[in-house]
Amino acid sequence: MTAAGYLAVDSGGSGLRVVVGGPGRAPSAPRETREPVRTGARGIDPAHLMRQLVPLARASAAEAGVDHLGTAVVGAAGFATLGDAMRAELPGALARELGVRRVALAADAVTAYVGALGPRPGAVLAAGTGLIAVGTDLRGWRRADGWGHLLGDCGSGAWIGRAGLEAALRAYDGRDGGSAPLLARAEERFGPMPGLPGMLYPRSDRPAVLASFAPEVAGCAAHDPVAGDILRAAARHMAESAAAVCPAGGAPEVALTGGLFKMGVPLLVPLDEELARTLPHARRVPAEGDPLHGSVRIATDLAAGRLTLPGHTTMLHVVATEGD
Repeated sequence: MTAAGYLAVDSGGSGLRVVVGGPGRAPSAPRETREPVRTGARGIDPAHLMRQLVPLARASAAEAGVDHLGTAVVGAAGFATLGDAMRAELPGALARELGVRRVALAADAVTAYVGALGPRPGAVLAAGTGLIAVGTDLRGWRRADGWGHLLGDCGSGAWIGRAGLEAALRAYDGRDGGSAPLLARAEERFGPMPGLPGMLYPRSDRPAVLASFAPEVAGCAAHDPVAGDILRAAARHMAESAAAVCPAGGAPEVALTGGLFKMGVPLLVPLDEELARTLPHARRVPAEGDPLHGSVRIATDLAAGRLTLPGHTTMLHVVATEGD
């Protein structure tokens, strides 16, 4: 029998991504589903996750030439607040179905951190539709924001899009603070403004719809002061979250990850200015990889017995399954 392989999983808002690898073997190509794992009264549904995961894991193990899995890492969106059932049931299910003996369950913010920076002290801003900042001094984890589009996610795609639509509605009404360019783009995308609330409010994907307008704000920022101010405010919020979690001493690194930063210069220039102001002792570095890459890093370190990241019940929960 060959040495045990590892299973690395990224469970996010668009589905699962899975990689299997092992000592001396090239990892499999990522396999994925397009169905997000369900959540309910018990939080993230471990049975639904397993129904999607097991076929992907077995196919990936066959591709990688791995005949048994010793270690699994599952990074999951919502794990920090909705992970009780996962912690209670997933390690046992992975042992029964796939023979896994060591399991790490992680918040997707942690796998995003590890993918971007690896096991080094610093802070990571993960921004897309939502936004969360995570930092560590390698003794403990800190997080800021990530509270959703109604209560937080300040500076996120949904936040920028909502602010842009508010400016469009102000222009429609004739109120101060309005933006005629954003009004024109909003009407082109969503139709007449009186119909916007009825179109938006009943939808279950409101954050994504709001975030879809963020690129329009960026597109107007160079010539519209209102749009430019929205992006500068977003940058301030992001820098505040990064400062809240970044280690105060030493020479920590700060990385950005997530689709929002594809907006480029209109957002990155003010963000770099705000990070230099709020975190003068930190150094911004490019993200090395994404959350799936982070799951792979944690899995290989855990399998080799060299995991140095701090454990935490709701951030990075490591457990040996029965029989290890």
